Amino acid sequence: MKGYVYILKDKNNRFYVGSTIDFEKRLWQHKLGHTQTTKNMDEPKLVLVQEFKSLTMARKIEMKIKKMKRKDYIEKMVTNGRIQLKSN
Repeated sequence: MKGYVYILKDKNNRFYVGSTIDFEKRLWQHKLGHTQTTKNMDEPKLVLVQEFKSLTMARKIEMKIKKMKRKDYIEKMVTNGRIQLKSN
C-alpha cells in the first residue's frame, strides 16, 4: 500500500509534517481539529505532498524530517516541490 508524506504551513510560517495512506482524508481530519498541533495552527494549508512505495517508507521519511528540526530544509523542499533527503 502506498504512503504519503505531506507538509502543512500556516500563516505564521509554522510547519507540520505528517504521513498517511490517504492524505485527502487526513487533511479533512486536520481541518476538523482532530490533531492538537494543527488545531493550534493559524489556517494551515497543504504546501507539499509526495507519494512513497509504502506507508512504512513514508513514516521513516516523516521521522527524518522531524528529527532535522530545520525550518530552512523544509522550506527548500516546499520550494523545490519534492522531498529529497541525503543518504547516510
